[in-house]
Amino acid sequence: MKLKVQAKLDPGFAPMALKCKEMREGAANDGQEIVIGAERNKGYTTVYKTKIYKDGTGHDEENCKFIDRIAKTLLWVSGGYKLIIAGSPVVGEYIKNTFCYGGTRDFDVRFMERVYEEKFEVILTDLANAPEDKSSASPVGRHLDGCRIGFDAGGSDRKVSAVVNGETVYSEEVVWFPKTNSDPEYHYQGILDAMKTAASHMPRVDAIGVSSAGVYVDNKIMVASLFIKVSDEDFEKRVKNMYIDVAKEIGENIPIEVANDGDVTALAGAMSLNDNGILGIAMGTSEAAGYVDMDGNITGWLNELAFAPVDFNDDAMVDEWSGDYGCGVKYFSQDGVIKLAPFAGIELDESLSPAEKLKVVQGLMAEGDERAAAIYDTIGAYFGYTIAYYCEFYDIKQVLIMGRVTSGKGGEILLERAKEVLDTEFPEIAKKVTLNIPDEKARRVGQSVAAASLPKLN
Repeated sequence: MKLKVQAKLDPGFAPMALKCKEMREGAANDGQEIVIGAERNKGYTTVYKTKIYKDGTGHDEENCKFIDRIAKTLLWVSGGYKLIIAGSPVVGEYIKNTFCYGGTRDFDVRFMERVYEEKFEVILTDLANAPEDKSSASPVGRHLDGCRIGFDAGGSDRKVSAVVNGETVYSEEVVWFPKTNSDPEYHYQGILDAMKTAASHMPRVDAIGVSSAGVYVDNKIMVASLFIKVSDEDFEKRVKNMYIDVAKEIGENIPIEVANDGDVTALAGAMSLNDNGILGIAMGTSEAAGYVDMDGNITGWLNELAFAPVDFNDDAMVDEWSGDYGCGVKYFSQDGVIKLAPFAGIELDESLSPAEKLKVVQGLMAEGDERAAAIYDTIGAYFGYTIAYYCEFYDIKQVLIMGRVTSGKGGEILLERAKEVLDTEFPEIAKKVTLNIPDEKARRVGQSVAAASLPKLN
């Protein structure tokens, strides 16, 4: 695999975008079609189609490894408890033996089962019965009529706004400690107090919108780091329906919409930029993402890109949580900066926290240190190739790049190199996708105000 733009500090980097291109070209004339579907709640299904080499022609191992990466990406992009493989019995059997308890993708299987409360399965079929896209995208958000509460549940503070016909009449930010509290009553009262305070500044409450880190299905909390100390038993009994229960205390039959904070960030960007087809990527403690489609809709997808593979090199760094290699978290977060530091010749004190290590590199960057610049240059190359890979799954017009990794001069270097990759390797994508770090205009619509716009009035 030959890169036209090198990842300066990582010569082994093998971008998934180039692997997709390589497979399509290699199998163009005498390959076989394969269709992968990921099915989630209510039968919603997201499909990926490509070509691979024919079964039994000496390429089975390559085919299997490639589709493993694609299937895993599809799961973490859109979510699902069912993988459907159509067109290759060989690859299908491999995926079946990989995405199972005790298999290489044990983590992914168990995570998806928890999110969707269904037993995970892999189904093999032929192309005649291949899965088809069934979308759940709906026009969520941008509703500014009436008296609305917008709540943004952060890990260190919670924000709430009272919004009347699109105008914020009250907002507050309160420090809280959800990640260190095991009693869900702490969380419940904190959320309820915030909403009651907002409600007291309006004549009535017509709708409630919530932005919160985690995974939500039908407004239920399925997985969320805010409740990391809460026992599984208490989570099941008292956390899962918490936002729904709080809304009932504010008033009967008030429509509520709960969305992942990444999606709400993308929605806020879409509202400020007055555009659609927006993928927001925040590079901070981890890689967080959100997406607003070409019709201005939130899709109901997971968008957990931290777990999506971006590097086909099986010697790439392994993520400690999922146990898998080459995933986004090790490329587009503070972990990515720390990973590259020794290759740049920067020694970081092991006693420092990850956030403190990032600050050291940022300090060097502010002083014009070329070693620090090489780190951001490398992440920029990673990112350019990865945007091209994300375009395999998302229809994108604008990429908003956020998070503390992108702050300062380092973010400018990162952006510049990413644009060079697209211009050089993927000119067709460069023509239609704009990369930008949000300016004050894009930050104008606050997270809690965007959250308030989520529900449609009854």
